Amino acid sequence: MTDAAPGAALRGAVDLSALRNRPASSSQAAAPAAGGPAGNVPSLVMDVTDETFGSALELSRTVPVVVDLWAEWCGPCKQLSPILEKVVTELAGRLVLAKVDVDANPQLAQAFRAQSIPMVVALVGGQPVPLFTGAVPEQQVREVFAQLLQLAAQNGVTGTVEVNGQAPAAPEEPPLPPLHAEAYEAIEAGDYARAITAYEKALAENPRDADARAGLGQVKLLSRVQGLDLQSARDAAAANPTDVEAQLRVADLDIAGGHVDDAFDRLLDLFGALPSDQRAPVRERLLELFALVGDADPRVVRARGRLANLLF
Repeated sequence: MTDAAPGAALRGAVDLSALRNRPASSSQAAAPAAGGPAGNVPSLVMDVTDETFGSALELSRTVPVVVDLWAEWCGPCKQLSPILEKVVTELAGRLVLAKVDVDANPQLAQAFRAQSIPMVVALVGGQPVPLFTGAVPEQQVREVFAQLLQLAAQNGVTGTVEVNGQAPAAPEEPPLPPLHAEAYEAIEAGDYARAITAYEKALAENPRDADARAGLGQVKLLSRVQGLDLQSARDAAAANPTDVEAQLRVADLDIAGGHVDDAFDRLLDLFGALPSDQRAPVRERLLELFALVGDADPRVVRARGRLANLLF
């Protein structure tokens, strides 16, 4: 890997290669594939199976595909699924929702390492992107999907799909605040420094701007990993276990690649090994990455607990 950004943000710890080219069973409806510049699908919400999942992967080269891993017995799944369907429908073809019954499709459940459900991931250009686990409120779903669309745009996945040949009517969306629009344009141009400045100005104007805070964290990560070579970074970190900058670089690459636990464990091990007067940069990076992953994420909760034990 020679260019870790922005493509590294799509490299999750999920191996879908075994399901990519699996032929669909004649008795099952295959997930649609992208057709030309815009895909043509029977519905923005579809059920996919172990056999038909390859078509969803192909569709993700045109439009981001949100994957909802659920089960009939799962109460939180029944709370979350209607929210996902509502928000995807309102986005009018900019996203597609693929629903996976984990009980009926054990290979997909295993491929996504679905240890708890509901679990929501995305596919962008055939690559998995972890989103969240557990039932979350509608506003958080909207924020995550907005971030997903930004990430997809950075990686050239900007298409829309039509439902049975007719594009769904797009609801009118309020324009982005000026500083958010500036940041978005800068991200699309690969100018992360300008995007960071715009988000920082937005936060100075409104410290409670959750969208600006989330965007700032993501852009800072993309800026830090831009141009890094993963193997070289890992070699340098292995050769210098207490080199703070070397370890921070690998942790950033791991977060960008979806290896969240690996990143947290690396920094927590480093934090514990350093003298107290050298720990501040590691703690600051951990707190920044916690906010980026999400305070409610179980991996963040575990890492926060370990950090607290190291502090006291």
